[in-house]
Amino acid sequence: MFSITYAQQQGFDMVTLRDNSNQTAVDIVPGCGALLHAFKVMHKGAELNVIDSYESKEIFDTAFEAKGFKGAKLSPFVCRMKNGEYHFGEKAYKINKFYLGTHAIHGLIYDKPFEIISESADEEKARLEVCFHYTGQDEGYPFCYDCIVVFELSHNNSLTVSTTILNTDKGIIPVCDGWHPYFTFGNSINDCQLEFQSKEMVTFDKDLIPTGNVEPWQEFGSLKKIEDTFFDNCFTVNFAECQPMLIFRDPVKEIQLEVRPAKTYPFLQIYTPAHRQSIAIENLSAAPDAFNNGMGLISLATGEQTHFSTNYTITSL
Repeated sequence: MFSITYAQQQGFDMVTLRDNSNQTAVDIVPGCGALLHAFKVMHKGAELNVIDSYESKEIFDTAFEAKGFKGAKLSPFVCRMKNGEYHFGEKAYKINKFYLGTHAIHGLIYDKPFEIISESADEEKARLEVCFHYTGQDEGYPFCYDCIVVFELSHNNSLTVSTTILNTDKGIIPVCDGWHPYFTFGNSINDCQLEFQSKEMVTFDKDLIPTGNVEPWQEFGSLKKIEDTFFDNCFTVNFAECQPMLIFRDPVKEIQLEVRPAKTYPFLQIYTPAHRQSIAIENLSAAPDAFNNGMGLISLATGEQTHFSTNYTITSL
């Protein structure tokens, strides 16, 4: 049987989805950008949280960007936007929200309060649906849309995170979607293994802005020790290969994360922070700077919606 509980922890108003048969639990903070705060499984008799998140609400409030946007919902654009500027239709726009250097980064709603729309728990799963109504607060994106996120925890340590973007504006709007979770097994990622099915790597300039080109890249097409490999790259996903699309494994602890995105997430961004204690695995509907290069950019008509989904499964080996 699955259940849903509410509690305040470290200053967060937390919603927990739980599989009572094996004590797997997912902690979500709707009021902080629909943050996936924890994904906890029982492994070898101990609880293990595979999400690298925030120690407290205070740290979230004061150091979210400095901590690398851990767990951010990327919407309505993903990763970097060159100089925060783009053209849509006949107009030019410039984003006001957060800049890293000279470029806008990671969208507009990553720290916004989502409201709970519905919840349910039964013998098969626990489900939480949350929504943020964006109403054009940033003059650089003066369009209106709803971002609806659904978390579903089911048997076998399986978490599906789905997003629906609904155009509530009076005209066509440009959108992208993505996630920025960091995963950890509690030790250095250098000792872990990684495998993901890509076709090409998106080429970046010195500011990590796509050049518009791709190059063949399949270096981690089979399990390979990460060691000191540094990632801050975007790849196209090769859906011709069998799922899971990505495996992140700790061979010593004998546990792995499996990622299975829907085809509406055809891009994968991977980032390895300097501390090397976690790895960001970001499913994206579009490439960075898509509002300018068009790589994956979606145009939604009034009343139209688009859907994205990815599944995370934790498996003991």
